[in-house]
Amino acid sequence: MAVVCVYCSSSETIDRSYIELATQVGRALAERGHSLVSGGGRVSMMGAVARAARAGGAHTVGVIPTHLLAYEVADTDADELIVVDTMRERKKIMDERADAFVALPGGIGTFEELFEVWTANSLGMHAKPVAVLDDGDFYQPLWDFLEGLERRGFVRRTALDVLHRVRTVEALFEVVERTL
Repeated sequence: MAVVCVYCSSSETIDRSYIELATQVGRALAERGHSLVSGGGRVSMMGAVARAARAGGAHTVGVIPTHLLAYEVADTDADELIVVDTMRERKKIMDERADAFVALPGGIGTFEELFEVWTANSLGMHAKPVAVLDDGDFYQPLWDFLEGLERRGFVRRTALDVLHRVRTVEALFEVVERTL
């Protein structure tokens, strides 16, 4: 059993298919006996993954900064809701509690969190798996950009190799469980 940190959108203006994807991830996480740590919001994808995980019996931990309580509407149903002062504290706690990191579709916050844990992994600061669920080619433009950076010498191939890109929920958990 692992604690999986899921980064994803908290935007309420996204297509409903992304909410369903987050629900599938939460459901699969619970079915496979894992726990969830997330950003502590109850809306959009963030809320969907947590609700589905809890509905399946998974333990859920939400970590949310005080100033985001109004924006993300705290997941007060979380088994543990940790309210912190800053985003840095939020990420520190999420990092410490997680055994693996997963990025679903999201915006700049998702990208920032993904890049931070991926960079730390590529530099040997942790050995926790980092995976991107690229359902529907959401991450294809980013992947093209990263491959171009590697061709130009700005990103090491070994750094790209530690970022796992998968296309299905099943493949996501296979990668997480295989690399733990």
